[in-house]
Amino acid sequence: MLKLLLLAVGISVLCRWALGKWPWDYLRPPPTRSQAVFKARKLLSVSARADRAEILEAHKRLVAMVHPDRGGTNAQVHEANAARDLLLDELPYES
Repeated sequence: MLKLLLLAVGISVLCRWALGKWPWDYLRPPPTRSQAVFKARKLLSVSARADRAEILEAHKRLVAMVHPDRGGTNAQVHEANAARDLLLDELPYES
């Protein structure tokens, strides 16, 4: 039993190292757009009724905190940019 458990742990670690994901991550369905929008709102700390100006201001504040010159990473800046773009795409078209 112990050998089987150690084998499972070894395979899991090998999968994480080789593929960058844990084996159980492949069992989850891909996130839906509504989940992505929810996460973007949470990351930027804006409400569901936020307008363009609020989204841009929240993005500006977040990027100021996570910029590489301030101890953040490029990945964090890219994540903030993606959240901003997603939320701006969700806004209704204004003529």
